Amino acid sequence: MWIVAKYSILGLVIVFAAGVVGAQQPTWQPSPGHTQVVIWPDTPPNEQPVPGTEYVETTKHEMVAGKPYVWVSNIARPTMTVYSPEAKSTGVAVVVFPGGGFEGLAIDLEGTEVCDWLTSKGVTCVLLKYRVPSLPYDWHCKCRPNDLATSTLALEDAQRTMGLVRLHAAEWHINPHKIGVLGFSAGGYLVAEISTAFQRRLYAPRDAADKESCRPDFAVAVYPGHLRAGKAYGLNANVPVTRQTPPTFLVQAEDDNIDGVDQSVAYYVALKKAGVPVEMHLYAQGGHAFGLRRTELPITGWAELVETWLQTIGMTQ
Repeated sequence: MWIVAKYSILGLVIVFAAGVVGAQQPTWQPSPGHTQVVIWPDTPPNEQPVPGTEYVETTKHEMVAGKPYVWVSNIARPTMTVYSPEAKSTGVAVVVFPGGGFEGLAIDLEGTEVCDWLTSKGVTCVLLKYRVPSLPYDWHCKCRPNDLATSTLALEDAQRTMGLVRLHAAEWHINPHKIGVLGFSAGGYLVAEISTAFQRRLYAPRDAADKESCRPDFAVAVYPGHLRAGKAYGLNANVPVTRQTPPTFLVQAEDDNIDGVDQSVAYYVALKKAGVPVEMHLYAQGGHAFGLRRTELPITGWAELVETWLQTIGMTQ
């Protein structure tokens, strides 16, 4: 059993969890000095059952760059955590979507570690702990009947979070016209979804945050999935790229054995056809789910390329 206390601050809800002896592992909590905020003022839209309470575990046998990572599953109550810049703010903000196949989130590898990098560069990081599973899932066969479906719950959470960040932009010292998204794997698909599904929210508006635009000003997708469909480099119909899709940065390894480099290529082709500014970096080696952790492979320098790209598109100076 977990004790949850709610306190209304700035019209949002802050969650604190306290453990009871003999209980399961706690819900994920950010490091001291940071507070995760529940993004919905009441029950999230299209609420779906999950197979248990939120669960946090550190991988024991699966390592990335010689270190384990933290996995969060059964997320039914989405939150965001704001990480402010360590030094002078550039006014830029990035909403980060960790990956995990829409079954869980690699919350440190593709979340908090990314925020550490961004805040060191003067960028406000907003880590979204979105609902998973959020693609159609059959608990009996433990499979998804359609991996190209819209990730409805996660996309609703992403749209809501973008609105909240814009609503509080002045308070958080953010330029409302310099708010982007960055995601990994399934989170990279979520990047493509919100980059192409921002004109209409998937849910009925709740408050002032839902009156704000949820269009990202730029987008970064790292080893994204669920994008290629059909033969050649056909694009998933659920991410209809248009000229209004924001400038995009793509990075993936050719030996990615989970999603495959064709995912990025398919999205790149669609962006180019629509006239959207796009920069893509493909590397021979790197595999999947490398995050920001350094190895001897050149691909682990992708973050520096993003920093340069943000300058070239006028986000940072």
